[in-house]
Amino acid sequence: MKVMLAVTHLLGTGHLSRALTLARAFRDDGHDVLLASGGMPAPHLDARGIEFVQLPPLRSNGTNFTTLLTATGTPVTDGERAQRVRVLEDTLGDFQPDALIVELFPFGRRILADEFMALLSAARRQTPAPVTLCSIRDILAPPSKPSKAQRADEIISTWFDAVLVHSDPSATRLDVSWPVSDTLRPFLRYTGYVAPAPAVIGAPGPGAGEVMVTAGGGSVGDRLFQIALQAAALDPNRRWRLLVGGSDREQRITKLAASVPANAAIEAARPDFRQMLYHAAASVSMCGYNTALDLLQAGTPAVLVPFDEGSEVEQTLRADSLAILPGITVLPDSELASDTLLTALETVIGATPRTTSGLRFDGASETVRLTQEMLEHRT
Repeated sequence: MKVMLAVTHLLGTGHLSRALTLARAFRDDGHDVLLASGGMPAPHLDARGIEFVQLPPLRSNGTNFTTLLTATGTPVTDGERAQRVRVLEDTLGDFQPDALIVELFPFGRRILADEFMALLSAARRQTPAPVTLCSIRDILAPPSKPSKAQRADEIISTWFDAVLVHSDPSATRLDVSWPVSDTLRPFLRYTGYVAPAPAVIGAPGPGAGEVMVTAGGGSVGDRLFQIALQAAALDPNRRWRLLVGGSDREQRITKLAASVPANAAIEAARPDFRQMLYHAAASVSMCGYNTALDLLQAGTPAVLVPFDEGSEVEQTLRADSLAILPGITVLPDSELASDTLLTALETVIGATPRTTSGLRFDGASETVRLTQEMLEHRT
């Protein structure tokens, strides 16, 4: 089976990370896989062994997703948009996939609707047309008006064979964040969470017994890091470690380093982060999809500070759904301060240890199984 995945991440790298996890699952099951990425390059993510096509990259203007910028920070032009469409269409035509997986659209990325619709149209013209699937995370940004949900229903029912919801329905159903209509419901296939295999628990190393502070793979979180450094200064008997992501991480680290107390360290995001979580005293982080799964798999006591700039509600909805578990507490950004952070840390560190069993983390392998099943039924 030949599988093409199309994804564009605009702020953080969570969308691309999840798509790569799916791509690796298809590859490891013996299938040919190609991933077309339209966001900014993310060299810290592992794309080895996967055919990777980089479109002319775009990013959002911070949390303003109505303005798209190129790699040089200039507003995207019609010509540059057209070039992205050509790359997508040419890639699909050359690869001739048996299955096409489109990430998020039409539930999001509406500003890129023209290029996604061009891809879907090109796929429909292929003979035979590929099984076409939409891939979404557990929590979506709720539609701002009913017409957006109705339009998504129309596109799904016209262009897609199914919607893969990468969640465990016993924990979070799509209805929490999106109006699931009678039109949409028959298309939904819950896969379980898309997570890499649990990290190997090795001997304690860097980060052991420390408070680990992270803000995902994007260029956000400076306020969280600044407050964490203030809290660390008030907590001299505990070690703190800040891991900074984003393409501008070196500049941000240099800026933050001026106020690092003696009991804290600051460095770039590390590839062994998931192993480090098992031995950490606690985690302080935002609540993106991949971060949440890392915490659930490791069982680390966690203070969640969901990203809520602009009109973002996804992370708050996810964090609130996880706060019922032992050793997890939510600290809204509006309440974030050095003293409230320290209080929240004491609460989660002193909580009953959290079990990591009972939730489905096999979403990648289940996606492979469902895709193959739908292709076999079609042929």
